[in-house]
Formats: sequence, C-alpha cells, structure tokens
Amino acid sequence: MYYELYIDVFFLVNFMMDYLLLRLTGKMMKCSATHGRIIAGAAAGSLCTCAVMVIPGMNTFVRFVLLHAAGSIPMVKIGLKIGWNRTFLRACVMLYISAFLAGGVMGYFRQYVRGASFFFALALAGYFVSLGIWDLVAYLAGRNAVRCKVRLIKGGREYLAEALVDTGNRLRDPVTGKPVSIISAKAWETLEAEGCRYIPYHSVGRPDGVLPAAALDKMCVYEKTPVWLDRPIVAVCEDITADDYEMLVHPDLL
Repeated sequence: MYYELYIDVFFLVNFMMDYLLLRLTGKMMKCSATHGRIIAGAAAGSLCTCAVMVIPGMNTFVRFVLLHAAGSIPMVKIGLKIGWNRTFLRACVMLYISAFLAGGVMGYFRQYVRGASFFFALALAGYFVSLGIWDLVAYLAGRNAVRCKVRLIKGGREYLAEALVDTGNRLRDPVTGKPVSIISAKAWETLEAEGCRYIPYHSVGRPDGVLPAAALDKMCVYEKTPVWLDRPIVAVCEDITADDYEMLVHPDLL
C-alpha cells in the first residue's frame, strides 16, 4: 500500500496553516514580528516539513520527531524573531496551543462543511475563532491580574508605587536583554531618573515608538514574599496611571 504525495500542494497547504498559526502565536505572545517575517517563517517551516517527508526509508518515529522539530523551530525562530531563551520555549508551547485551538475549531465546523475545497475557509474560521477565545481568556485573566506594592530606590530616593504584574509586558532592554518594567511620570520625576537609553515598543495606534529607560539601584516587589532586585531597568510612560496603579511589573522579574 502506498500514497501519492503532491509536494507542491503539500507545501502550499502547510504554508497556509503555518502562516495562520504564526499569526495566532504572535498575537498570543504580543510579538512585534512584521508581516514579511511571518511569511518567511511559514515558508521555512513548510519547506523543512516537505524535506522531512521526502526522505526515503526513515523510521516512522524518527520522522514524527523530525516533523515537529523541523516544523516548529524555524517557524518560531524566523517568523517571530525570538532569541534562544525561555521566551523561545514559551513561543514553541504557544505554537502548539494555537494548533490545538485551531484544529479543534476546524474539527467542529468540519461536520457542517462538505468537500475539500472549503479547507481554506475552515482554516480561517479556526484562526478567527481561536483568536477570539484567546482574547476572552486574556481579558478574564487581566481582570484578576496580580496587584502589589513596589518600592523603587535610586540614589537615596525612594518611591512606593501601586503596581500591576502585567503578563502582557514583553519589553526588554535591547542592550542587556533584561526585562523592563514601566513606571509613571510621577515616579520617574520623584526618583530623578535620567534616561540613559531608549526601549523600542509597539502598541495599538503606534507601530514604532520608544520609551526613555534607566537602571535603578534596587527594587522590592511586595507580593506573597518580598522580592528584592538589583539594578532593575524601568521605562517611563506618560499614560500609565489607571485604576489606581502607576507601575507595570515585568512578569519575568518574579
């Protein structure tokens, strides 16, 4: 028994699914990857998958492992522009969560759709419904976000801020790679911090922006137990104050 594999069709189908999954993963991770990078990542993942499929005489288990490794690693590395760190592993996990969500949605709608010609419509439905599910989960999680007090220390000056541990904060110092927390203008002025570097960021309505940032002497996060941090990096944002908090703590600090 054998199967005929049309490699061009196989490549295009995988490219389309890889593209949608990368888009979904990028939104989940709040990555700043461009449209072109996502296309390149999807093409690389699909090309590697095709290469593994055409290798003759390969053990089934080995082929299975290589398909997942060859598919996910270049997709995340190229498409989302993530370094070799914990964020990369988190992105790989989120990629498979995206695939699980999209596959489940496609499987649900498939019972109402007949014919392979509607596969692209099913894939789009899986993408948009999965994105909606994730936005709902993120919204509900945000309502129960962890609030805490943070003591900021710089040059003998201190500032006690009401803070929010923001799981959506992915800012990192491009020079040191350290996570960057965000403080209000009032806290920045009280500490007399001076911006020695600028942190690029992306947000709704502002695709490219920068925030002044500086390293403090110490920072203590009072959550369940006090967590002291040396030389933390903070950036200032004029519009941060809302709901009685004036600091967004980077989750990786905890």
